[in-house]
Amino acid sequence: MTTRLPKIPRISTEIPQTPQTPSRAPRGFGRRAAALLMGAAVLSGCGIRTTQVPVDAGAAPSRVSCEVSDEDAAPETRTDGLSVRVYLMCASQLEQVDRVAQIPEEKAAVSTLLIARALLDELAEQPSQAEQEAGFATHVSEPIGLNGPRAGDPAGTLRLTRQPEDLPAGALAQIVCTFAENGVAVAEDSVVLGGPGEYEPRGYRCDARAKERPEGPVPTLSALPPAAGSPASPSGSPSASATP
Repeated sequence: MTTRLPKIPRISTEIPQTPQTPSRAPRGFGRRAAALLMGAAVLSGCGIRTTQVPVDAGAAPSRVSCEVSDEDAAPETRTDGLSVRVYLMCASQLEQVDRVAQIPEEKAAVSTLLIARALLDELAEQPSQAEQEAGFATHVSEPIGLNGPRAGDPAGTLRLTRQPEDLPAGALAQIVCTFAENGVAVAEDSVVLGGPGEYEPRGYRCDARAKERPEGPVPTLSALPPAAGSPASPSGSPSASATP
């Protein structure tokens, strides 16, 4: 007699899946994405490259007056010297400042060299508190000595203890315009400067370009006055044409 075993029910191994509800994008996401895509299209159409690198534009430019009132200058004004007008740097240009140089007026009347030395001292002096607040600065960072002409130099030559071409452009522009402003010049707006070496002196002009762009090359004269004791040129003054 054969005994049959009972049938064992088959167990399913499949895991029933739970129906998933479609995720909903945050409200407003679609509008923001569309705006970003539109902005990128506009920039590419204008020829502007987009960048993901932050750009540091620096500090906002500050405004300075480049003027010192009489009231602000009064506490530092000296009365025992010669009234002069020096050129300082302000807002990347040369601007005038009234000073009183430490030289007696009676000596200044007979010595151009003394006036020029006093002017150099004024340029090397740090601006006063009032001048600094108005935006003034000087590029003549250290005292510079000054001597008169050598034998054979053009009349009116002044020789610095540093070669003029080796000075910062702004410092040379300050010196040239300050000398020209105060009568230490061979012509209305021109001075002749040399250095301590054997290089020939050169003539420099203080014109509008030198004042507006003092960091550039100071304009030079194409011709110099004759040496002291030589016959004067027909015009009586050096050529006013300038070379860069």
